[in-house]
Amino acid sequence: MPLTIAKLWIEGRHNPLGIDAETPLFGWSFGPAETQYQRAYRIAVASTEERLANGIADVWDSGTVESGRHTSVRYAGPALEPRRSYFWRVTVWDDEGGQAESPLGLWETGQLGADNWTGRWIGAPAQLDPAKADSASTDPAAAKAGSAEPKTAAAIERLPLPQFRRVFSIRGPVRRARIYISGLGHYELRLNGTKVGDSELDPGWTDYDRTVLYAAHDVTAALRQGENVVGVLLGNGFYNVAGGRYAKFKDSYGEPKCLADLFIEYEDGRTETIGTDRTWRTAPSPLTFSCIYGGEDYDARLEQEGWDAPGFAKDGGWTWAAEVGAPSGKLIAQPSPPVKVMRRFQAAAVTEPKPGIFVYDLGQNFSGWPELETSGPEGARIKLTPAELLTEDGMANQKWSGSPYTLNYTLKGGAAERWRLRFTYYGFRYVQVEGAVPAGHAAASEGKPVVLGIEGQMLYPDVPAAGGFRCSDRMLNRIHELINMAVLSNMKSVFTDCPHREKLGWLEQVHLMGPAVMFNYDIEALLAKVLADIADAQQPNGMVPTTAPEYVVFREPWHMFRDAAAWGGTFILSAWEMLQRYGNLAVLERHYEGMKRYVDYLSAKSDGLILREGLGDWYDIGPKGPGFSQNTPVPLAETAIFYGLAVVMDKIARLLGRYDDASAFERLAASIKAAFNDAFFDPAEASYAEGSDAALAMPLAIGLAPEEHRAALLDRLIRNIEGRGWQTTSGDVGHRYVLLALARGGRSDVIFRMSCHTDKPGYGYQVANGATTLTEAWDGPTVGKSQNHFMLGHLEEWLYTGLAGLDYRYRPDTGRFAVTVKPHAADGIDWAEAWCELRAGRAGVRWEREEGTLKMKVDIPVNAEGTIFIPAASADDVELQGPAAELLKLEAGYAVLRTGSGSFVLTSKIGAGARR
Repeated sequence: MPLTIAKLWIEGRHNPLGIDAETPLFGWSFGPAETQYQRAYRIAVASTEERLANGIADVWDSGTVESGRHTSVRYAGPALEPRRSYFWRVTVWDDEGGQAESPLGLWETGQLGADNWTGRWIGAPAQLDPAKADSASTDPAAAKAGSAEPKTAAAIERLPLPQFRRVFSIRGPVRRARIYISGLGHYELRLNGTKVGDSELDPGWTDYDRTVLYAAHDVTAALRQGENVVGVLLGNGFYNVAGGRYAKFKDSYGEPKCLADLFIEYEDGRTETIGTDRTWRTAPSPLTFSCIYGGEDYDARLEQEGWDAPGFAKDGGWTWAAEVGAPSGKLIAQPSPPVKVMRRFQAAAVTEPKPGIFVYDLGQNFSGWPELETSGPEGARIKLTPAELLTEDGMANQKWSGSPYTLNYTLKGGAAERWRLRFTYYGFRYVQVEGAVPAGHAAASEGKPVVLGIEGQMLYPDVPAAGGFRCSDRMLNRIHELINMAVLSNMKSVFTDCPHREKLGWLEQVHLMGPAVMFNYDIEALLAKVLADIADAQQPNGMVPTTAPEYVVFREPWHMFRDAAAWGGTFILSAWEMLQRYGNLAVLERHYEGMKRYVDYLSAKSDGLILREGLGDWYDIGPKGPGFSQNTPVPLAETAIFYGLAVVMDKIARLLGRYDDASAFERLAASIKAAFNDAFFDPAEASYAEGSDAALAMPLAIGLAPEEHRAALLDRLIRNIEGRGWQTTSGDVGHRYVLLALARGGRSDVIFRMSCHTDKPGYGYQVANGATTLTEAWDGPTVGKSQNHFMLGHLEEWLYTGLAGLDYRYRPDTGRFAVTVKPHAADGIDWAEAWCELRAGRAGVRWEREEGTLKMKVDIPVNAEGTIFIPAASADDVELQGPAAELLKLEAGYAVLRTGSGSFVLTSKIGAGARR
């Protein structure tokens, strides 16, 4: 097959609309081909599709560049103009003289700076401002520590949230129309009676004093000749957490407000911009209550039919909008994919635990909202209470997920009505209904509202699938599903810890679970946004807090919830992982100084290079129940992470040519290692501290353990786990390192055994006890806590890299990817397969037992190098079909082969039942 170019990226996204990158990053991948490597490339950028088709690169031509690089290639042409479409393609030459030209790609710039906005920030005039809630915060640390129940704010009188409208006219054919908008906290944009687009909870959450995001929408097809109407409905989001029901905290950056520019380009060359200002009209909306934590209320009687469409003549109750002060943060285009309704769930069962109270079971725990379809008399009120769990008597149970969170709908009466939330969401499986009866119920004839249907709508960013895993073991497949449902439930514009009680961007899971998530989803653009949030949250002294955006500041005596190395270290480790997985060097360049300041901060706060405070191995298994680290000294875990950060910063500094810094980081790492082993290692016992699983595994996996003691430490770790009946006690931080230590030590068999048991806390236990997402605690389905956390999902990484055996890394020296295939053919598993969509193309592996042999099919994409391990006693035991491969060596029971790109089928006469 000839060389082909499969996909194109700009800033990690396909054909993005409205981005503010002044020098955007290009990338491309390859389809299957007989060729091996890219030898050179040429990027052409034009102002129109026609010019590009005619070979005219009137914006920028990179010229022919001899390089294998195909990710994060920076635009180097003249300054880009705001609100413009740019068209591009890349031509690639391979190592055999072949040539391929990509399909056409495009991107559009956004506003490219505050000076290019016409509109002004507007809000409701004073008489429409919602009543200000008491700004005193509840104690957020207490709930995180598990030492107090969530606190409930008193209900307060408030007015509805505002909506805005603007009438304008179109005179002549329109070539292109875009709306650039930021509505704080969130907005719904409407045009001529219809919601614009399918994104939800826009804009993404940020520290609004540092950064404010806006989005771009293509509205060309929605415009009509003559009168048009644009409408905006505002919600509070995290911008204005006023409380009123449950609230993790209460705080406000200000009252809801919005800024918009409608940019219209006519076919005759005219342009027109309609911006928000005091000529817009505003009125109270039917949204009478909205809190990101407490729920939402909607009174359909307050709807003004046609308010967002031409011909609306009821101006009563509408007044002029007020021009208000802009938020403090810098206004930039939203860099990450929008959140959307991505999955839908129907009720699997309906029960009536008490007379007149009905509970709908959607069969799956997820994050999002219920959509209600109902009919009934005007003024009737239906109350919905979503919940993850049920009480013993079958009622909605919000004990562990933030209570009260309620949704209240007041009917306008008449025909069937449909309602769903706009500016809040929750994690739930069950929906308790009060004030209405299911269709067909005996009480439906008594004039009560009737529930015609309840649909669960799951929200997460529109991220492309980037991988898949399956195997012959049903338990492992189910664990894979649980982990991914938890990942998606906690993926919004930040990675949250849970989709209900906190909804905060706790950072440790971003780097600890980062590889697992990246094997499944393309999150390059989302991670870039997360790193920007971290940069905004970094303190003047270099400290990176545990959450970003930092909406809650944990103070004494809860300071350990604000400052912990495994959390703050995400700034460095996730940026490094973006290079490894996406070839993105730009994030390292962009954040290098901030990352360096964080290591300097840790050095300054340490005691002889030992970090004494932090959270350590949070949520490990011990006698006191889940919470603070019980088995592993906090200083051991914190200092081990500190060492890992210094090692990675050494690599980053060398990569960026900061050689003096690199030498300093190298010396720092060596000093930390010496201090760590002096403080925690007992060579006589071959043990660290008290010998917990995390205490043994972290030095092994991170590289702190002396070489001569590694085997004894691994053996002790295995004996620990075996002695508990194949159970680990590691927690949020330590568990990933337990898995890494075992897998790298050749003991994936231990991982397999400890993951599948169902009689004690662990993955199999959760499945056996009815979990449909990964829970916060190892025994979450029975102990309570959140039923939707992804922080303990580290097994997902092993399912790909260990069991299936597929892993990959970007090589900055060549600009290509290195793919490694090394499966663990576990006893009791007949086959396993995994695939990943690399930035180079699709890589995959499938192995299966076949009549006493082990057969493997391996796919290595173009512009990548493969290293394949297959169990074998000698080279003669391996048969190869496909392109040529070089036998490198025999190593620890594996034959090791080096390949270029292509599809390979390998068969080994032995190894089908061997433990690896």
